[in-house]
Amino acid sequence: MSSEQASLHVDIEHHKESFISKYIFSYDHKMIGKQYMITALIWALIGMGLSWVMRIQLAYPGQQIPIFETLLGRYAEGGILAPEYYIAMMTMHGTIMVFFVLTAGLVGTFGNFLIPLQIGARDMAFPLINMLSYWTFFLASVVMLLSFFVESGPAAAGWTAYPPLSALSSAIPGSGAGQSLWLLSIALFIVSSLFGSLNYIVTVLNLRTKGMTLGRMPLTVWAVFIAAILGLLAFPVLLAGAIMLLLDKHLATSFFIPAGLYVGDALLSYEGGSPILWQHIFWFFGHPEVYIVALPALGICSEVIATCARKPLFGYKAMIASLLAIAFLSFIVWGHHMFVSGMNPFLGSVFVLTTILIAVPSAVKVFNWLTTLWRGKIHYTPGMLFAMGLVSLFITGGLTGIFLGNAPIDIQLHDTYFVVAHFHFVMGAAALFGIFAGIYHWFPKMYGRMMSNMWGRIHFWLTFVGIYLIFFPMHFMGTTGVPRRYYAFTEFEYTMQYGGMNEFITIATLITGAAQVIFLVNFFGSMFFGKKAETNPWKAATLEWTTDDPMPGHGNWKGEIPTVYRGPHEYSTPDGKEDFILQTDSTGFGKMDKE
Repeated sequence: MSSEQASLHVDIEHHKESFISKYIFSYDHKMIGKQYMITALIWALIGMGLSWVMRIQLAYPGQQIPIFETLLGRYAEGGILAPEYYIAMMTMHGTIMVFFVLTAGLVGTFGNFLIPLQIGARDMAFPLINMLSYWTFFLASVVMLLSFFVESGPAAAGWTAYPPLSALSSAIPGSGAGQSLWLLSIALFIVSSLFGSLNYIVTVLNLRTKGMTLGRMPLTVWAVFIAAILGLLAFPVLLAGAIMLLLDKHLATSFFIPAGLYVGDALLSYEGGSPILWQHIFWFFGHPEVYIVALPALGICSEVIATCARKPLFGYKAMIASLLAIAFLSFIVWGHHMFVSGMNPFLGSVFVLTTILIAVPSAVKVFNWLTTLWRGKIHYTPGMLFAMGLVSLFITGGLTGIFLGNAPIDIQLHDTYFVVAHFHFVMGAAALFGIFAGIYHWFPKMYGRMMSNMWGRIHFWLTFVGIYLIFFPMHFMGTTGVPRRYYAFTEFEYTMQYGGMNEFITIATLITGAAQVIFLVNFFGSMFFGKKAETNPWKAATLEWTTDDPMPGHGNWKGEIPTVYRGPHEYSTPDGKEDFILQTDSTGFGKMDKE
């Protein structure tokens, strides 16, 4: 243990925390991780509520839904949702789920909670910056929430904020104050993410305990570490774009607004801007963002599968290499989002090649997960079920990605429900399953109690089946050209045939959403009434399960931080007394090895 970490431990031992310093403005990485988690869960409920309203509108277009007027007021007068507010709800649903639920819920929660525990550190490298990271995120959340209540309505240019809709305050309802607050909130969110990314990187590189080499780190740490590097490189690009867009809106610059643009009968006095420039900026950030979300979920999946299959993870080094390959390739595939933007066909073919290439390391991960499961002594805990469900969703979404990565096919499928289905499988639902797997698996370490396995399994099956019932039919709708983001499908004969399908999807959405109540009751109820957890309830081999208490205090270990002698996945070993060997077990190592 370094002198700095020893000093930190002494300081923690003699420092009595008040309620505010322990639970609100906490420096403890574990509490900050839980703050991210609870905030993300609240946002998930809001995002799910928005999706319910959109789905009810699509299933029953033009029908009066009295509760709409009660909840939405002037946006649903007479119980009929206004078309412009449908677009605003779609915009806010996408923004909330991508940024405030998936990114914060995975990187913010598990990056903070697990990194120091799994590498053997007392806390993050910069505890104050860590606290500021959460509260900057919280401020971003408040600003985004406020945008719902401005007179002109929340942002309505899509979660990608394409100009000129997002750049001109007079373009559509929601393009005014709501869009400005959206941009300000995203800027604050990016600052928060940069604080976190710097902390994760420095902590992993500098605060590993003795013996914890890079080759002995759990894949959860590797995944968050690489995601943090992606965030450090990608988020500033979007921050610059957001600032430029704000300048276009409020200082009459022309970064993204072209010449010759009319609003009504008025010719606008802009010249030289390019909406395509925003697309390049956004998607240069946007595709790494997919993996900023996905990689931590894949790391959680790897850790849970190895633990619950009671086998060493197959191809540990190959898994690290695949994470690095995905991270590198994620920066050179953004053009596949822009095949219909007038892109040079040769450049499009380059992006087709890089997009197909990124499928290779993704396939390596799937192969290694399946091989780890093969002939394993599987323990079907709720965390394991959600990890296995993630593998299924990742395969389904990945296969549909091959179609969208091919320019001639994508031109036909672009902006159809096929894209909605692909995106929700490979990023939305898969990442959400990663969050659930992580919560069920590390809940005993977070709160010192166990969640109900029975209710966890019921939650899994309702959610897993529901996801397929919701999104799988959308592939068929997309292949016949049904466009996404439409308020209703009653205007065209070829879309009217899917009225029954939309109703079926809506019912599945409502049931799947209601199933999350099971999780919430299990989660919050188990905090106070769950069975008290053992120190290592899953018989896992990694370092976080060696703490003195099931729910460790600030500083993590009461005495010296243990030394690491092994890799993270030594399960079913013939020379062990049990079917696992902790990373701290020095059996078989000589005196010189221990020193």
